[in-house]
Amino acid sequence: MTTDTSFQKVQFIEIDPDLEGQRIDNYLRTLLKGVPKSLIYRIVRKGEIRVNKKRVKPEYKLQAHDQLRIPPIRVSEPNEAPSTKLDKVASLESHILFEDDLLIVLNKPSGMAVHGGSGLSFGVIEALRALRPQARFLELVHRLDRDTSGCLVIAKKRSALKALHEQLRDKKMDKRYQALVVGEWPENRYKVNAPLLKNILKSGERLVSVDTEGKPSETRFRVLNRYIGSTLVEASPITGRTHQIRVHCLHAGHPIACDDKYGDAEFTGQMNKQGLKRLFLHAYSIAFIHPKTEERVSFQAPLDQQLNRTLSILEVRT
Repeated sequence: MTTDTSFQKVQFIEIDPDLEGQRIDNYLRTLLKGVPKSLIYRIVRKGEIRVNKKRVKPEYKLQAHDQLRIPPIRVSEPNEAPSTKLDKVASLESHILFEDDLLIVLNKPSGMAVHGGSGLSFGVIEALRALRPQARFLELVHRLDRDTSGCLVIAKKRSALKALHEQLRDKKMDKRYQALVVGEWPENRYKVNAPLLKNILKSGERLVSVDTEGKPSETRFRVLNRYIGSTLVEASPITGRTHQIRVHCLHAGHPIACDDKYGDAEFTGQMNKQGLKRLFLHAYSIAFIHPKTEERVSFQAPLDQQLNRTLSILEVRT
């Protein structure tokens, strides 16, 4: 992106129509990677950043063809994009379920974070940007935990991102997960409605708990299959809180297999012996209104080999 010498002198940038509606502070944070957020706000408030020769506030929303004046500013060297020769990056091509000029729907592999940070050099979004160098815009529509696999949607245009975020807010996007949980999930337990509070530890690790001070959270459940000592359930999150399905399963008394944060150690041990070494939580389907065609589309991500094998060796409850 921007190198150390890019903003040694005053530059003028014309805003692409696809960026219309984005706040100028968010745009500058992306443009000026490596520049402290506090400095960006300071130069906007002091009027060193100008739009169409006028001062603007940090919350100003960009318009198509706005002319931005960027003052001389030191920008850190960006992190190098991950190599497309890395197996983890190259293999993502085979995980793409659908792609057009607006969207990518990916069957995200377990163990891969959606973005870099916290000691990770890259995640799904950085890898896709390396695989699609010609794409001017690639952003996550939503997120999946690092250990969760399945349907992940990436927008290739800001207009698509905006439309899909609207559907998420209006609860018009249908996301369904499969989870293997300990014990016998009650036939009449159709939903868990419990507020969730997120705590961030000093290490940066996020831990979520059911707490009356938390945000309202709801997950709907349906039994798919019963096994001796476990149940395969379908989970549909109505809200989109961090670790929601995992914590709601724990709250219901049926934690998910091989969950290293909220799981049951004995059950995880049993599953490890059966060859399951990853969290059994998979976003197996997603449905939404396509931003271009305005038709409802749905996608399914098949379970990976490890999850399929686990189900094949469990004893079905008759």
